[in-house]
Amino acid sequence: MSEPIGIDALLERVRGGYQRIGPRDAHDAAEAGTAVLVDIRYAALRERDGVIPGALVVERNELEWRLDPQGSHRLPEATGHDLRVVVVCDEGYASSLAAESLHRLGLRRATDLIGGFQAWRAAGLPVEGP
Repeated sequence: MSEPIGIDALLERVRGGYQRIGPRDAHDAAEAGTAVLVDIRYAALRERDGVIPGALVVERNELEWRLDPQGSHRLPEATGHDLRVVVVCDEGYASSLAAESLHRLGLRRATDLIGGFQAWRAAGLPVEGP
């Protein structure tokens, strides 16, 4: 068994396995239909801050079941392992761990949004709600 590591080291290791995406690039990819934005924030944060128009809302505890292309509980958007998924959390930390989990399921193009929803909103990109 390997030695325990802290969360900062784990995040660094996980993020080294894929290329993260910034808010403007994520917006452009979603608009072009080349990526699916998946908001994993819990309901209270979505109610407080709003949502990204067109993003799928899949809370973190359901993510793998909903996006596994082979799973019996998958969303219609989970069409294959080549799907480009951009996971969005509040500030870009939990989404990194979620993207790594999707990689384990074979979703090789999964990534996460640098800075999360807060960076999206700070960039002046569309938000629905409060």
